[in-house]
Amino acid sequence: MSYLTKLAERVRGRIHNPTESDVTRTHKAVIDDIGQSEALQKKLVVGLGNPGRQYAKNRHNIGFMVIDRLAQNHEIGISRKKHKAYFGTGRVGERSVVLAKPQTYMNRSGDSVGRLCDFYGIQPADILVVYDEIDLPIGTLRIREKGGSGGHNGMKSVISRMGQDFPRIRLGVDRPPGRMDPSVYLLNDFEDDEWLIVDEMISKAVVAIEMILSDGLDLAMTRFNGPLGSDQ
Repeated sequence: MSYLTKLAERVRGRIHNPTESDVTRTHKAVIDDIGQSEALQKKLVVGLGNPGRQYAKNRHNIGFMVIDRLAQNHEIGISRKKHKAYFGTGRVGERSVVLAKPQTYMNRSGDSVGRLCDFYGIQPADILVVYDEIDLPIGTLRIREKGGSGGHNGMKSVISRMGQDFPRIRLGVDRPPGRMDPSVYLLNDFEDDEWLIVDEMISKAVVAIEMILSDGLDLAMTRFNGPLGSDQ
């Protein structure tokens, strides 16, 4: 059934012998309903990391840091514990969101993401995952519409549960020095002299998420894919 047919039936159902102004008003009501429906469609924004204070400042936990900052900026509490995650619900602008930090440890993040999606009826295209990337310089941000894991164990887990067709933001944390094992490197805290640029990267990621939610991926990718300062 076409949109116009649906509109005509709606008008006939509401008003006997509708006038042109009646149709105009009803058309506006339909558009309003569509807007409300889009606003009610929840987006799941997930930051990947490991639970526990000992991991809080690790490079591997940059995703958690972004979720905490986003939640703080929009007064969304991340205190509910269910679906193997700490999470909270609220609004970012006009968009209804679920913000989550899986508590499964990195390698099983997909268990939590899958449970949250099942509970809220969220499709893969409405997920946004934020995580660390050693193959990007610190301070660099990359937004992608979909893709593989790039060797990231948390993303391998999410992809195994949800498939590859969901947006993601990768945040650069630099490669390990010398021959250091990447898994060891990622469980190290950021260095003291790195925190300024890390804080700027977190702030940039939050603004990027806000733009994705309000204006879509394409605009956000055009503006934010690059090192700090390239979004001017």
